[in-house]
Amino acid sequence: MSQTEDPVPDRTAFRGGAAARSRLALLGFALALLFALALAISGPGHRFGLWDWRTGITILKWAAYGGIGAASVSLLGAVLARPGGGRRGFIFALLGVVIGLAVTAIPWQMKRTARSVPPIHDITTDSENPPRFKALLPLRAGAPNPAVYGGAGIAIQQLRAYPDIVPAILALSPAQAFERALATARDMGWTVVEADKAAGRIEATDRTLWFGFVDDVVIRITPAAGSGSRVDVRSLSRVGRSDLGTNAKRIRAFLARLKGG
Repeated sequence: MSQTEDPVPDRTAFRGGAAARSRLALLGFALALLFALALAISGPGHRFGLWDWRTGITILKWAAYGGIGAASVSLLGAVLARPGGGRRGFIFALLGVVIGLAVTAIPWQMKRTARSVPPIHDITTDSENPPRFKALLPLRAGAPNPAVYGGAGIAIQQLRAYPDIVPAILALSPAQAFERALATARDMGWTVVEADKAAGRIEATDRTLWFGFVDDVVIRITPAAGSGSRVDVRSLSRVGRSDLGTNAKRIRAFLARLKGG
């Protein structure tokens, strides 16, 4: 070996490749953050009137696809930037995998829930004679879902999925039951639109947490056997074919609080 030859290998040729691999890890992390942001604003954007609910659902769907892509890029970046390889970005790559999978998991869970419940959006404790809306009808003008009950087909699906949704029988006079129902609705955070004590009817609206979908609720109080009262509830979504079980959960929560006093 001549004195002009360098026995130490020239590592500069590897720096570009190492840097590129580090950038891949950072790219996956950045993509994961981007799609996490898209997921986060998909609902609030509709809630605050920035876009239509259908646009929000589309953003949600593409955020899920993007989350898969971001997790894949981050996983590749984690392999290339693994510890001991002399490359940086491993932690960012791992965070990208976790965030990307989380972004995908939320819409996936929503889709799973939608498949586990019937595709209905009108739930009532009395499917034979459901409480009717009156004061809320003008506010529902233009809503895709009609206020008219869907009939036996809807009732059968509800009975199979939610057999526990039944009227509440209270050992209270109708006047006392009305006051308790009204107080319960307000405690639930619902916006009471009308409270007609003479008719025994309360109408209110409630918003879902993320997208801010407005659902309408009507409560009917009638005399029961003896000196008691019967309380029927109906919860109806204004948009969407399936409510992901939201209306049934709302009625359950209301009745549980009502009975608890």
